[in-house]
Amino acid sequence: MTDERRFWLMKTEPDAFSIDELERRRRAPWDGVRNPQARNHMDAMKLGDLVLFYHSSCDPPGVVGIARVCEESHPDPTAFDPNSQYFDPKSKPDAPRWRMVDVEFVAKLPRMVTLEALKADPELADMVVVKRTRLSVQPVARGHFEHVLRMGGLEHVPE
Repeated sequence: MTDERRFWLMKTEPDAFSIDELERRRRAPWDGVRNPQARNHMDAMKLGDLVLFYHSSCDPPGVVGIARVCEESHPDPTAFDPNSQYFDPKSKPDAPRWRMVDVEFVAKLPRMVTLEALKADPELADMVVVKRTRLSVQPVARGHFEHVLRMGGLEHVPE
């Protein structure tokens, strides 16, 4: 599986869902994504893919941990719930527009890797988060993933 594993970055606001909450829960749905490109990235995720867990809309924003995809893409039920902030009246259970994955906690980084640090590192100049900071789910090259882990104080990719 290691050779086939892919790597991602997923953003969340820490006051809505943080790495600490994922650690407490151990596993959680990654729901509420309403961007077609981000949805398509989640559709491409496979079991065991690793995720850089990124806190956004905070000061400073940055990578704080690692999660693993533990359930592949499936319909996001919040799209069908009129009481949910993620309700989409155009999405129907027989023709869902929005998808989600489930992720499980892997590790917290010993130190946050801020967006400023990511942007300042020439080895990461091609990383999507450096170029297009607003996309909430994005692919990450293995070399970039490993480099960010080292910046955050981890020496190897967890199994």
